[in-house]
Amino acid sequence: MPHTYLFQPALWTGRGTFWCGDGQPLAAECRTEVAHRTECWLLSGSLKVFGSPPVEFVNAYWIEPPGRDAAAVKWSSENAHLGKLHGTFSVIGSAILSVYRSESGYHGADHLRRIDDDNYEWTGLLLLEDRRLSSWQLPLRRVG
Repeated sequence: MPHTYLFQPALWTGRGTFWCGDGQPLAAECRTEVAHRTECWLLSGSLKVFGSPPVEFVNAYWIEPPGRDAAAVKWSSENAHLGKLHGTFSVIGSAILSVYRSESGYHGADHLRRIDDDNYEWTGLLLLEDRRLSSWQLPLRRVG
């Protein structure tokens, strides 16, 4: 099953739920743009959480283009809240799974479930050691 998210340049948006470490649900919205360059793929995204006060997490990913038969695609990112992140994307059937870690001890995972070419469901969590700091679930729709 071919994936469109990440593997085709596009703009994706969504509105869903963000849960704080204490389990409190908050409204959230995201915007992600994927661009392909010869030397790398770029993913620029933001996740806005409508708490009191509102918080926006901004990420810029540098992704190594997948080679032939690549089981895992490496990426790195700079995040103002978490520092430098390193991770991998892996396609597993109808899903894209990303696992990552930061140089400052944070780690987590993102699960992107393909619904169809224009729709995915994004679920993720962020941990610090064995403590869940946050989690989220948002539908993603390709808009461009």
